[in-house]
Amino acid sequence: MYSENGKKSIYFNNRTDIIIFISVFVLVISPVIFSSIFRLAAKSRQKDIYLSARCEELFGVKTMETLAQEFERQNPDFRVKLPNALSEKGREPDILFFDENEFNALAAEGVLLPFGSFSGEKTENQMQAAPLVFFMDLLFYNIELLRAAGFERPPKTGDEFLAYVKTINAADNGILADAAGAAMALGPENSQALSREIFSWIWAGGGNFRPNDDSSLSAPVINTKQIIGDFNFLRSLYREVVQTQTLSRDIFEITGEQVLESFAQGKTAMIIASTRTIPMFREKMGDGVFGITTIPGAGTAGKYSVSLSGIFAGINKNCVNQDAAAVFLEFLAAKSPLFCAQLKAVPGYLPDLQSGDNKNYIKEDLFYSKAWDIFEASTVIRGFLGVPGAQEYENAVREEIKSFFEDKRTAQETVKDIQKRWDEIFTRYAP
Repeated sequence: MYSENGKKSIYFNNRTDIIIFISVFVLVISPVIFSSIFRLAAKSRQKDIYLSARCEELFGVKTMETLAQEFERQNPDFRVKLPNALSEKGREPDILFFDENEFNALAAEGVLLPFGSFSGEKTENQMQAAPLVFFMDLLFYNIELLRAAGFERPPKTGDEFLAYVKTINAADNGILADAAGAAMALGPENSQALSREIFSWIWAGGGNFRPNDDSSLSAPVINTKQIIGDFNFLRSLYREVVQTQTLSRDIFEITGEQVLESFAQGKTAMIIASTRTIPMFREKMGDGVFGITTIPGAGTAGKYSVSLSGIFAGINKNCVNQDAAAVFLEFLAAKSPLFCAQLKAVPGYLPDLQSGDNKNYIKEDLFYSKAWDIFEASTVIRGFLGVPGAQEYENAVREEIKSFFEDKRTAQETVKDIQKRWDEIFTRYAP
């Protein structure tokens, strides 16, 4: 019996060891198991937000990575998927990034989800995109070319502008030998072409397609005495430009990039361009070679006006997680001062225009401070950006003004024909 009891004792000892081992194992492995369970549960709650590739092109990879990390810290249940990250094949981006060149096309195709439609909120004027950065157009002039032509300051009126262009075009010596007085680009691929090359002259002279600011109630108006005069000026400018423009004789094929490069190389004395191009010109030309100023007006008492262009973000109508996308879009809008400082944007971001906060780059730099002074003295008017039928309104002007430039009709006949087409377009899109 003693021997049998000894065996039982060994048996119970071994059993106790096993129980202890299992208990210790469970204690050790439990945190891992529960951690895995919690991670799986958290992952099931996680909502992914995919961004379009344009975000990195417009703001840079590093900036977007930093913002994504900050957003995820503030919103643990959301994950931002950058374009360079591995993602689902064929998955459409939830957030679209675009500039003014793409806005009207996206809106016309119905790609953008109006704000509020996914939350049940109903408003009369729902936004289709959140503006992140704003720029305005100015006259850029080559100081050296103007001085070589005998001019110590940029032109202030349309008549002076034409006189400058004619003088530079006629010169054939020194740095003026291969230079043009001005350049125009109305290529169809650039949706800002009409705004920059045609409309900006009308706005600078005090003209406005919506004089009563009742854009939602009536069609835009172009058939006015003042705009007829602006059209006559533009045809005179066209004749001067097309005679000597170094890029091409057909301004309806030239791209905006070609005009910018011609100016940067010192081959064109004056162009209209966005404040967005200031950093590029400073890098290629140097600070003392070019200047910026207002676009010459008609010499009338009309208020100098500008239309703003910019960079935007919107929600894809096919977005999978619309609520998450809305939260991220709100986060991006709050980061607009950061984007403005990065791109040296003038005027910057609309809600912050009056205070001037977070605009040290404007206060401390002569180029940007001058651009800001021009903006503060200007009236902001509404162009066709984001307007229903925007592409059709602009196509009507492009097609009719081409015939006008080629002397096939008078300015009065041209604006009358454009107005007729505009009225028809408005009727189709009227609320």
